[in-house]
Amino acid sequence: MTCERVYLFDTTLRDGAQTAGVDFTLADKIAVAKLLDGLGVDYVEGGYPGANPTDTEFFAEKRTTRAAFTAFGMAKRSGRSVSNDPGLQGLLQAAADACCFVAKAWDFHVREALGVTLDENLAQIRETVDSSVAAGRETLVDCEHFFDGYKANSDFALACARTAYEAGARWVVLCDTNGGTTPEEISEIVTAASAVVPGTCLGIHAHDDMGLAVANSLAALGAGARHIQGTLNGLGERCGNANLITLIPTLKLKPAYADRYEIGVGDEALEGLASLSRSFDELVNRTSNRYAPYVGANAFATKAGIHASAIVKNPRTYEHVDPERVGNHRRLLISDQGGRSNLLAELARVGVEIERDDPRLVDLLELIKKREAQGYAYEGADASFALLARRTLGRAPDFFSVESFRVMVERRHNALGELVTVSEAVVKVVVDGEPLITAAEGIGPVNALDVALRKDLGRYQPFIADLRLTDYKVRILNGGTEAITRVLIESMDGEGQSWTTIGVSPNIIDASFEALIDSVTYRLLKADAPAP
Repeated sequence: MTCERVYLFDTTLRDGAQTAGVDFTLADKIAVAKLLDGLGVDYVEGGYPGANPTDTEFFAEKRTTRAAFTAFGMAKRSGRSVSNDPGLQGLLQAAADACCFVAKAWDFHVREALGVTLDENLAQIRETVDSSVAAGRETLVDCEHFFDGYKANSDFALACARTAYEAGARWVVLCDTNGGTTPEEISEIVTAASAVVPGTCLGIHAHDDMGLAVANSLAALGAGARHIQGTLNGLGERCGNANLITLIPTLKLKPAYADRYEIGVGDEALEGLASLSRSFDELVNRTSNRYAPYVGANAFATKAGIHASAIVKNPRTYEHVDPERVGNHRRLLISDQGGRSNLLAELARVGVEIERDDPRLVDLLELIKKREAQGYAYEGADASFALLARRTLGRAPDFFSVESFRVMVERRHNALGELVTVSEAVVKVVVDGEPLITAAEGIGPVNALDVALRKDLGRYQPFIADLRLTDYKVRILNGGTEAITRVLIESMDGEGQSWTTIGVSPNIIDASFEALIDSVTYRLLKADAPAP
């Protein structure tokens, strides 16, 4: 059976840039384009050349080798000729393979926002596509608010799509711009649109305001569309866009789609999907969603003991796909609900070998449950779990010991008369029997402690030179003045490998320092640092 080709169009560098808190530099955009090109998407939309200096410089040269490098912009303005429209000319002069133009498809917007007649809007679409095709660009038209427009005036919305297609657009993309359309409506309206634009030239652009962007994209595919637009990790304005990181494995691994369609993403790229997702989050300085489908740290995590036992016997019991196919892995969480099966599976995963009938397993399991009752949560702190297991089994070297630490926070006026808060930490450690005392200032007490702890560990210093903290989370477990505080710290080495450690204490600084010690110790263990 011959599979139909489905084309993936990534809009991360435009739609993703509209995400609250995300601001791409030129270097960021170049890095993301490279990630996408390696992934195997068919189009990489880079933004709006001429809109700002970053996008203009980004389009000074072609940034992809495989994917069609695509410039985005508005259709021709009313009252201007093609040659006298700076926005349109900016796209045609960009170093791009394709141009994607957004055009109004809702009669309300045409009259109220553009202030033109419906016929004038159709003429603008036609002239825009004509000029792009004449310039040798593969041309796409995003019909903005198409589904709202169809509900209000189906004849006009369809006329917009037909006009773009007849003028020579390679893809006419139907946009659910406010994310308010259901899969049933998507299917019905895309079917109607396919009567005026062939499915092989029809696309879908879905927003996630109801959490349905992925479902709507698949509904459009089922109704005949063969082009899907989305972003990495679902970034986008408001609630985001269709998540390509979810769509890609669904199209590749689910028989309902894999047996009918093919995409440009290969099996090798699919196996790197989880890593790519995390790398992208790191690039935009966002915490990865641990519950993200396919690629999240908890996507294949099971906590209850009876479920874990079933997974050990048959992994597919609670897993809809093989985790390794998307670069993820199975996790049987260690908690007060877990039993021996969970523990053995997690020990094997973190590299601790032990016989199933080893009596120390019972001691370790009881210790874990006792500590979880105190506030520890090892399902989110793999590194601390590995250290706890090794210490209990007598397999964790004491690379260093901490004799004491002190933190001072002072608020004062500096020499310029400015009110500042200064944090200073002093840490005393013992390495190979030799006491080492270090002091450091930091941005807050935890940062000061971190800097002081890693400032001088004697002969172990080279092993932690590339260690850095990437995330810090605090949770208060019970209220009142005697609240228990749980701290999770995520660390990363120079190779991009990350791990999480935990600390629990009534004192937030003490909990933080416990997690910091585990982080440094785990790094030394990973680096095969020599034991004392």
